[in-house]
Amino acid sequence: MGELVNVPLQTAIWFGVVGVPATAANLLGFALVTLLLLEGAAYWTVKLRALSAGSGAPLPGAAVFATARVVNLVLLGLGVPLTVLAVADSPGTGSVPGLLFALFAVLEHVNYFHTQLMYDTAEDRRSRRRNGRRRAHLARDLERARKLGTGRPSVGEAGRS
Repeated sequence: MGELVNVPLQTAIWFGVVGVPATAANLLGFALVTLLLLEGAAYWTVKLRALSAGSGAPLPGAAVFATARVVNLVLLGLGVPLTVLAVADSPGTGSVPGLLFALFAVLEHVNYFHTQLMYDTAEDRRSRRRNGRRRAHLARDLERARKLGTGRPSVGEAGRS
């Protein structure tokens, strides 16, 4: 899974090659992105196994992903403001990358749990132009599991996009 490769690769690039300082703000923002990438890797691993089994069953572990969706909101709701405060207190390489990582984590959360933001193929992009944005695959799987009673409805279910 690309996400699993990205975690060590991005760590090496940003903190090794580029030389982003390992400050609390930068590590916090990067940890948020890492969490979302690992959740994405877990989802696609489970989804591909389910598809290859051909069972047509709802997403295995849907309750875990429904819980992650809510926990992410709490973590992002704390992490983004903390990185903003770090930038306000001491702008520069010790804080700005952390804020950018945290904002990217927010985009990843939206991409996985709400609305698909990434369109990889030309056909995906044509479809998006014709039909607009579509719900994320994980969001659709969680909705299906909730309707079938196999995924715990989360606190955030009422505010779905």
